[in-house]
Amino acid sequence: MPAQLIDGIALSQQLRADIAIRVSALNARGKRPGLAVILVGEDPASQVYVRNKVKACADVGFVSTLERYSAELTQAALLDRIGALNGDPSIHGILVQMPLPKHIDPHKVIEAIATSKDVDGYSVLSAGELLTGMPGFRPCTPYGCMKLIESTGIDLRGKHAVVIGRSNTVGKPMALLLLQANATVTICHSATPNLAHHTRAADIVVAAVGRRNTLTADMVRPGAIVIDVGMNRDDSGKLCGDVDFQNVVAVASHITPVPGGVGPMTITMLLMNTVEAAERT
Repeated sequence: MPAQLIDGIALSQQLRADIAIRVSALNARGKRPGLAVILVGEDPASQVYVRNKVKACADVGFVSTLERYSAELTQAALLDRIGALNGDPSIHGILVQMPLPKHIDPHKVIEAIATSKDVDGYSVLSAGELLTGMPGFRPCTPYGCMKLIESTGIDLRGKHAVVIGRSNTVGKPMALLLLQANATVTICHSATPNLAHHTRAADIVVAAVGRRNTLTADMVRPGAIVIDVGMNRDDSGKLCGDVDFQNVVAVASHITPVPGGVGPMTITMLLMNTVEAAERT
């Protein structure tokens, strides 16, 4: 039997409806969540991403500001603007779209954002809160992946999860979130020998390396849950993930499609973090 698709669009719509209810409750207290989005430069993909984020904010009743700057913006000017937004009580979340021009240090930019407004969950302090199990903002993509896994109704306690990828934005926080759910976690990466040995033993596989066909059907244990974080293009230019979907769907029990799986959830979890930031103030 083919795997059951984990519909990220449907789950995202459900969660956004819940967020809109929370926004209405804040409005009744005279508060409206505010997200400031900063875009530096003219990267085409970034322009699409920020446009989608701003639209999603409007749909659930947020105040959303999009600040566009040329690629010549200095690092000092950007840090000054972030400092001003840190002090603005109407702004509860600050998002600086990556990538930034080469003359701007992304680490310094991320660390300049007040932790209480770090709704991307990328700062060192946010990472430390995740590592130690303290309340805090979780990076949006792995946070969304956890919601997708939870939607299957499968208890992660004692399950073996393999994360392919070790990035600071997806792979590492994904592993930590799975650990918090009491899964036994293996992290694999480009230096891991015999990747298939690990994935064949997994109850859950999260592929997050940005390379298509990284996970093929012969690498998946029958009945496993497969979460595909990748966003690539095939030879015909069509969007695809890191997973050989057409063949893995015949082996897995649940699988996320690309598009329509993890992607919609990333923006939804950004909204979730922002409304939580507003509720904390």
